[in-house]
Amino acid sequence: MLADRAGPSRDATRRPDSMAVASFVLGLPGLLVLNVVLGPIAIVLACLALRGGTARRGRAFLGLGLGVADLLVLAALTAANGTVAWNFG
Repeated sequence: MLADRAGPSRDATRRPDSMAVASFVLGLPGLLVLNVVLGPIAIVLACLALRGGTARRGRAFLGLGLGVADLLVLAALTAANGTVAWNFG
């Protein structure tokens, strides 16, 4: 009852912050592996975090940038090799 009068609960304010961190954490390895999956997930999580009013706006924007970079890497690989698979040597 006291939490209702005090404002939003801690879980409601931590959720957008967690999404901002998750977008950054998923966008970073997406540059090397599974960029077709991790890139869009990072973009969606960053947008949801920004819309939710996260206190970690910088981290959300980094996650958004990394998600877009993931898709650009995917487009470059597809243009170079004609496939989404990495090819060494």
